[in-house]
Amino acid sequence: MNNLLLTNSLTKKKEIFIPIDTNKISLYVCGPTVYDKPHVGNARALVIFDLLYRTLIEIYGKTKVTYVRNITDIDDKIIESAKQNGVSISELTNKITKGFHLDCSSLFCFKPNLEPKATDHVKEMIEMTSNLINLNAAYEKKGHVYFSVSSFKNYGKLSNKKKEDLKIGARVEVSEFKKDPLDFVLWKPSKKDEPGWGSPWGKGRPGWHLECSVMSEKYLGSRFDIHGGGLDLIFPHHENEIAQSCVNNKTEKFANYWVHNGFVTFNKEKMSKSLGNISTIEDANKKYSGQVVRLALISSHYKQPLDWSDELLETQSKILDKWYSMYLENSINSLPDCFNDLLDDLNTPLYISKLHDLFNQSQKGNSDKRLEFNRACRLVGLFNETVSEREKFKKSKAKISEEMILKKIKDRENAKKAGNYKLADKLRAELVNDGIDIKDVKGKTIWNYK
Repeated sequence: MNNLLLTNSLTKKKEIFIPIDTNKISLYVCGPTVYDKPHVGNARALVIFDLLYRTLIEIYGKTKVTYVRNITDIDDKIIESAKQNGVSISELTNKITKGFHLDCSSLFCFKPNLEPKATDHVKEMIEMTSNLINLNAAYEKKGHVYFSVSSFKNYGKLSNKKKEDLKIGARVEVSEFKKDPLDFVLWKPSKKDEPGWGSPWGKGRPGWHLECSVMSEKYLGSRFDIHGGGLDLIFPHHENEIAQSCVNNKTEKFANYWVHNGFVTFNKEKMSKSLGNISTIEDANKKYSGQVVRLALISSHYKQPLDWSDELLETQSKILDKWYSMYLENSINSLPDCFNDLLDDLNTPLYISKLHDLFNQSQKGNSDKRLEFNRACRLVGLFNETVSEREKFKKSKAKISEEMILKKIKDRENAKKAGNYKLADKLRAELVNDGIDIKDVKGKTIWNYK
């Protein structure tokens, strides 16, 4: 087996992964802020880091890999969303968290070993904030506590930004209480109608960046192997995590490898809730199975942008339909040869091209390749449904009954015989729009659910 190579955002290079301890592989990934339904941009991170987790398990063994993915259940966006929806914060966060878990299941993602919630770790956040104040790396003013960026000499290394450039137009909170515009909040006072916890600085709540530093350290230690998340988290979130954690723990490093997935775009524009151009995981699952969505999300390399469209999903759905003709209940235990493509920085496009090759060889009657093909599909989270389950799902999503399908096909055939091709084309278009794939083969109409 070759070495695992990962593109490290910290060094801007593709590097051989060398764990701190081969018996304790550690992976931390920023999870959802549960104020609204996750969109497919969020789903990409879910699937990519699930794929990395699967890869690490295959290399080191399941018992030796610890995957932590947090849930942020206290945040300005959560407070605002609860107000707009007229519900309590706990009601909102419980509902969104439950939906998030359903989305994870629909995408066939493994559960992380640990899924800590921010609100369960406020005590540790207060302790870390107090320690940073004692180290003269943070300061308090009128109930606000800020981290002093000047206390960390390597600030900006991850995002490749210089401090002097960041002061103009920086993505940082503006506040009259800051000594430096780059300083970021560790603790803030809570308003009367907001949740809060008692602290040495009064009733308040933690800053967003502080949460991940505390939870990753608690479960993985002050130094761990891999920290993952979306590209948009590099600055300021991950940059600030590094600064406060390294100063607090008096270490040079926080995570050894930083892995970031690219954006999902819609018409070449980043998909985000603020732009209102989102497609939720739930939306995608209304028409396509989670397997189709999963295959779509790994169809391009994780570092590259992925443009989301119905055409993309339709293409992946047809590929899965084809592949399912070679489905087997069982497969080989040994790793397929194409596993080496995952070791090369999770090269899923090349891996998928090898799946096509294996499928073609399977079709030609090569039983060994068919077993390998099934193993290779399952390795990346595909073939999680039996043929009958997949057909049942497709039927459930169809907008039209089988009786009506057969009637329209008969009407179309009659229209063609009568030379009314305009009506025939109209009936075909209606069937396609209703989720029915039809083909004319040797004078007969063959149909199937998309």
